[in-house]
Amino acid sequence: MIPAERQRTILSLLSHQEVISISELVAQLDVSHMTVRRDIVKLEASGKVVSVSGGVQLAQALHHELSHDAKVEQQTNEKVQIGKLAAQLIEKDATVYLDAGTTSLEVAHQLAIREDLLIITNDFSIAAYLMNHSSCEIYHTGGKIDRENQSSIGGKVAEFLDGMNIDIAFISSSSWSLKGLSTPNENKVLVKKSIVKAAQANYLISDSTKYGRIASFHALDLDTLDGVITDKNLSTSVIEELEEKGIQVLC
Repeated sequence: MIPAERQRTILSLLSHQEVISISELVAQLDVSHMTVRRDIVKLEASGKVVSVSGGVQLAQALHHELSHDAKVEQQTNEKVQIGKLAAQLIEKDATVYLDAGTTSLEVAHQLAIREDLLIITNDFSIAAYLMNHSSCEIYHTGGKIDRENQSSIGGKVAEFLDGMNIDIAFISSSSWSLKGLSTPNENKVLVKKSIVKAAQANYLISDSTKYGRIASFHALDLDTLDGVITDKNLSTSVIEELEEKGIQVLC
């Protein structure tokens, strides 16, 4: 069976079964473990499947993001730990970008004790928190208001970022895979692309539940990132793939 046929078979099997283990695929396809892994990597790079612990499942479509208020209640402990890890990467007197999102808000909580930073954000909750709890210099990007996410999006945000030199940026995403970061909101794409151009170092901050989701608009390729900060539930095989691409993974 040629690779294309094996990959079609894997997709067909997944249409009837939510998760398939690697060992099941080895038996079904009568090939080696390594061959199955190569097929999965190929399918994952195309955004059709995602690796999970010990197996594989179909990628999940994300059509609409939850509101800021709804996101605050989800994966709270993981977000706190991600925030702590991210804060440890920030050097003295750095210019930092915090992308809109509740995980970025946890990074802001960790930075409140710092007095040496210049922090840029498009998130109104982050700006308000830092304004009331820190001595850092704060810039908000302005731009079109996204009420549900309590942030700014679109071309005006991108224009602002084009004029900045950022030392380290923490980028949020509700949907990402080995294919890259995606979003159901086209106005966020310009913002993400401007962030990675403006920053010397770019880190995705996202808990593992966001991995394996694919939204309509492709925002960033993974090779634009220096690292991913996530939780320990991300599949080992995904971590290995990221590290092979030269992307640091902090869990």
